Amino acid sequence: MSTPAQSEYSFDWAELAFASKKPVRELKAIFIAAPREISPARFKQLIKEYLPQGNIVLGIAKEEFIDGFSGQPQFRTLQLKSVRKIIDMVNARAGLTSHIYTMRYFQRELPFLIDELRFKEVILIRGSWQYMFHTSSAYYRLIQQKIKFQIVSPFINEAEARKYSKKIARMQQEWAIDLNHSDGYSESGMFELAAIASKMSFDYNFQTGVSLGLKMPGTGKGSKARYQALAIACNEVVPFSTYALHHGNVREINLSPPNDLNYYDTNHAEVELILGASRHETNLKGATLFINLLPCPTCARMLSQTDIDEFVYSIDHSEGYAIKMLEAAGKKVRRIVL
Repeated sequence: MSTPAQSEYSFDWAELAFASKKPVRELKAIFIAAPREISPARFKQLIKEYLPQGNIVLGIAKEEFIDGFSGQPQFRTLQLKSVRKIIDMVNARAGLTSHIYTMRYFQRELPFLIDELRFKEVILIRGSWQYMFHTSSAYYRLIQQKIKFQIVSPFINEAEARKYSKKIARMQQEWAIDLNHSDGYSESGMFELAAIASKMSFDYNFQTGVSLGLKMPGTGKGSKARYQALAIACNEVVPFSTYALHHGNVREINLSPPNDLNYYDTNHAEVELILGASRHETNLKGATLFINLLPCPTCARMLSQTDIDEFVYSIDHSEGYAIKMLEAAGKKVRRIVL
């Protein structure tokens, strides 16, 4: 429950949306848009940098996860309770001319806050949105309103970024999948494995998941077939999973369009699968690869030279280049709309 002092520095967009915006506009504040999870140490860093410049309004998302990444620990939103003591301590300092305020809102409401509240600057924490920021409506609102903005790291330094990467990896181990299911997996089951794998990716532009299976004898064809699962993989940010979050997403730095492969922070899921198969000496002969997104041209050329026999996908990509390439190499390609 909020104390009177806390309430004095707290706003909720649900209350402001159809009321006067003057109390917030008069702050002439720097707005930290509702971020993904950050450490108290990183929050203190941001305060030290921006509070001398004026009031800060910290956005707090009403959702537990970044939109589009529900249930994924690497995309958990910042919870007010983790920084509440810091905010109260700062605001209690005698003689302070600038203060820290909070603004609770649903993530979809960010463009309206930008339009209506006239912040003097907006700070955005990488990994706090799905897809590339420069393709979002919030980005265009900032440009149209001529509001200065910065996109910054969620970490205090690379050491913290690497430590966080290892922490999430340990949490994801709880999703451990029994690939040796005695009855095997149906086609839909293989796609479910690919979906689980995709959720382990730190690539907030698009999460790709892949599963590899070997058709079990005597189980029928198509939807009636069952598969022995051999491996799963996702698109992995390199050289470590939080690298782009800390150092910058190259697609956002270069304002890259969605299908531009010149700027990319990850190894594609197919590459990770082949690398893993090589390390574990997995026999690919006669196997079927299930993937949510049709391979890109580069991956299609690589896959055409493997012993994988069949490719089953859901979402189209690159005007079907991979279909032509793989079929020309004698592979079977099927699409299943999920």
